[in-house]
Amino acid sequence: MSNNAVYFLVSFKINEGQFVTFKEIAQAMIAFTQKEPGSLAYEWYFSSDHTRGRLVETYADQNAVNAHMAGRAVQELVPKIRELSSITGFEVYGDPGAKAAEILSKIGAETFQHWNGLDR
Repeated sequence: MSNNAVYFLVSFKINEGQFVTFKEIAQAMIAFTQKEPGSLAYEWYFSSDHTRGRLVETYADQNAVNAHMAGRAVQELVPKIRELSSITGFEVYGDPGAKAAEILSKIGAETFQHWNGLDR
């Protein structure tokens, strides 16, 4: 992956009794995101008791982040999924671009700029 890649790590707590509905919306989010240019990975993980989870997202670059944020998954489904859960952490790795950074910071995301490393 190049240094232009941007990664999101979103942690959330699912409201009691809402896992099945949450999972249905998450499945629709995957389908929408799969069609977005530059969306490289969009992976959901859940705790064994289905009360907590993580969403790991990978975007090729700032343009891909902007496409995702303007896309149906975010615009239509994020409001619905937030009714069923609460965000407990949101980290951004890499530079999402000024516009996206402003929006993400308003919902509590913390951005970490790439320094150095190895990614094969």
